[in-house]
Amino acid sequence: IMVLDLLLGLSFGYAAALQPTCLSAQFRRPGDYILGGLIPFGTDTINLTARSEPTLVVCERLFIDGLIWALGMKFAIDQINNSTSLLPGVKLGYEMYDTCFEPAVALQPSLLFLTRNGTMGIGVLCDYTDYQPRVTAVIGPHKSDLCLVTAKLFSSFLIPQVSYGASSEKLSDTELYPSFYRTVPSDKNLVEAVVLLLNKFGWNWIATIGSDDEYGRGAQELFLSIAGNHSICIAFEGLIPTDLSDPKAQNQLEETIRLINKTNVNTIVLFSFSQPAQALLEHSIRMGLSKKVWIGTEAWMLSDIATSIPNIQSIGTVLGFVMKVGTVPGFQEYVADLFASVQQDKFCQESRKLSDLMKSDMLDTQCTECDHVSLHDVLSMLSRSQVQPMYVAVYSVANALHRALGCTHQACPKAAVKSWQLLHFMNTLPFTVNGQSFRFDQSHNTNTGYTVILWSWRNGTLTYLPVGDYEEFLYINKSQIQFHTADQKEPTSECFRRCKPGQFQLIKGFNLCCYDCTDCPQNTFWSSKDSSTCTPCHKHQWSPVRSTQCYVRSERYLFWNEPLTIALLALMSIITSLICLTAVLFYKNLETPLVQASGGKLNFFALLTLVLLCLSCCLYIGKPSNRLCMIQQIVTCLCLNGCFSTFFTKSLEITLVTECPRCAPTFLPWVTPRRAWLIIASCFLIECALCFCYLRVGPDSLVSDYKSLPTEVLLVCNTESWLAFALLHSCNNCLAIVCFLCTFMVQTSGKKYNLARGITFAILIYFITYIFFIAVFATLKTVLRSVTQISTILATTLGILGTYFLPKCYIILFKPDMNTVDYFPNSIKEEPEDSQ
Repeated sequence: IMVLDLLLGLSFGYAAALQPTCLSAQFRRPGDYILGGLIPFGTDTINLTARSEPTLVVCERLFIDGLIWALGMKFAIDQINNSTSLLPGVKLGYEMYDTCFEPAVALQPSLLFLTRNGTMGIGVLCDYTDYQPRVTAVIGPHKSDLCLVTAKLFSSFLIPQVSYGASSEKLSDTELYPSFYRTVPSDKNLVEAVVLLLNKFGWNWIATIGSDDEYGRGAQELFLSIAGNHSICIAFEGLIPTDLSDPKAQNQLEETIRLINKTNVNTIVLFSFSQPAQALLEHSIRMGLSKKVWIGTEAWMLSDIATSIPNIQSIGTVLGFVMKVGTVPGFQEYVADLFASVQQDKFCQESRKLSDLMKSDMLDTQCTECDHVSLHDVLSMLSRSQVQPMYVAVYSVANALHRALGCTHQACPKAAVKSWQLLHFMNTLPFTVNGQSFRFDQSHNTNTGYTVILWSWRNGTLTYLPVGDYEEFLYINKSQIQFHTADQKEPTSECFRRCKPGQFQLIKGFNLCCYDCTDCPQNTFWSSKDSSTCTPCHKHQWSPVRSTQCYVRSERYLFWNEPLTIALLALMSIITSLICLTAVLFYKNLETPLVQASGGKLNFFALLTLVLLCLSCCLYIGKPSNRLCMIQQIVTCLCLNGCFSTFFTKSLEITLVTECPRCAPTFLPWVTPRRAWLIIASCFLIECALCFCYLRVGPDSLVSDYKSLPTEVLLVCNTESWLAFALLHSCNNCLAIVCFLCTFMVQTSGKKYNLARGITFAILIYFITYIFFIAVFATLKTVLRSVTQISTILATTLGILGTYFLPKCYIILFKPDMNTVDYFPNSIKEEPEDSQ
């Protein structure tokens, strides 16, 4: 009878094929409680990337499967409305809108569903407990990408949303998506089934490919995590583009095929929707990829798009999983009757009136092409399309509404039921559809199991041959499977590559035969005794990448023959010569007012310490030792102390004369050249005591650094204790601060030489130099550490020489007329300038 009805409907459809129908008016009906439907009526959006204004997005062609799903939803609601037991006396209404498989399209009807009932506005409230949206629940969308967008939207209002196709494991997170449900298994169940199938045939060296969307990425990520725990090795993993209009898409597909060909795998797992899968299979045929075992899912295996590829039989063996779904009794007859009715004027007038009662002028179902579809166009898909998940999704909401209203088998009270009130009943109670029991688990999923199917070709005709099933366990009837091999037995998929010297076998998973050839990293070497790993070199050795042996590290420090060292030594020689020439010049002019006013014979002691300070640079050149590291800082500090102590006595003298003239006669004798030596000796003894403390607390020590340089061991003097370092330099810093405070504000008349200014600038250069030195010295770990110390010493010495001594040499040589008692009066007799 069913076949006869279909044939009658088909013949009638042919007779009126040229006449448009009113099928598009069937997707909205008023009712006591409205269900929203998000259905992919169309596919292939036009110029979505070039969209510059928020105008209506148009789909390029009709998606027949989506139309059948919409008819399945309508069938379920009509059946419920005619039922005398589920919702007696209550009428369900519905609104179905196109998603076009695009989030930008799906959001528009989703926002419409959230509007306050009877209005076109969405209330922005703090509490939505009493909020009554336009719809009681939402059915759809089909794809995971869309559900991840819409589920957050509906979950914020706690509106039940039941998808009939989204399988992403992310949607199992009930904390993020508390009101999301689905009547299909999650990808986790599918991936576990695929892994069991691979283990069943012993395929442990495989390639896995996913479409570059939420479904492909999510399923492949799950597969990679589970496969690694089941001794399955992944030779290649990749993503294929979903936007085939992208100019780069062809190159990506070709590169994927080339990489698969290099791996020598015989098994490929493909998680993809029909169009990306079609493009990949077409390229594999065109590029002559050898026959493989393709393991797929119903997302592409049941699609006419993939099966209609020319010469598709040449790809090899196709095995895969499709959901176990039962038939929906009466659905095909219902579709045939509906297609006959939508060609009748009276039926169409009534349909349009009912559709217009929904008062949604702002948004149409966007399925104008539906009016040009005949029964002949959908007949081939009716038997294969997965309608039961949609059918069960509608019944899950109806059963929850039945319990929320407190219906009996005779009547239902038409009470106001908020959407969020349905969630409790959907979470806790099972429901029955056509004698089959369903229940949402803790993750709001249903797991009906899978059927394993084989693409079986007979005389060029494809049939889907069931060869096994999976619920809790996998069953495969191997005798029914004829593979593409010559003997029609299952092929092997093993790794047989040999690694080159310097490469080790990086095991993938737990199967020793499956590995990647990976170069041994730096400082390791490959040994033929153990090809599965690289042996680390000893710390005094090094090796380049992909090496078969280790080499002894050479020592690295500041060598005497380096260009930089030679340059520093040349500079040291120049500065030392200048200091010696200054000493000679001062000696020849010792009795002149300038030299006497500058400190007399104390100058020679200061110049001697500067010479020693310069020569101490040699301590930082050459191979260091523990003893050398200990004395470097000590020698530097003692030399600086000798220079600063002479400045200290001169600064005290200037301060007494200029700032404390009344006290000067009493205290000036203590800073005269004879007694000044006592002050200098005291400062020197204090510095010696600090040096002793430095040696006790934590002197610098030699460290062999094997990490900073790739092929050498760096020998550096390491600062063990920064406290000891600060303690060592504390005396010199205190002397410098006192000198600076005593001299930087001293002023003299224009007719007299300002002796204080030279000390001020010398101390200022010392501070600036050591600030930079500390900042650089604390961070450097190379030979530049020694270069920094030498540069600091030379800069300090040159700064003191240039600011304090050289200006006086200039006067002696080129301005002898200024070297007079009037311009350089005796410091003890010098009077402070009268204030005006």
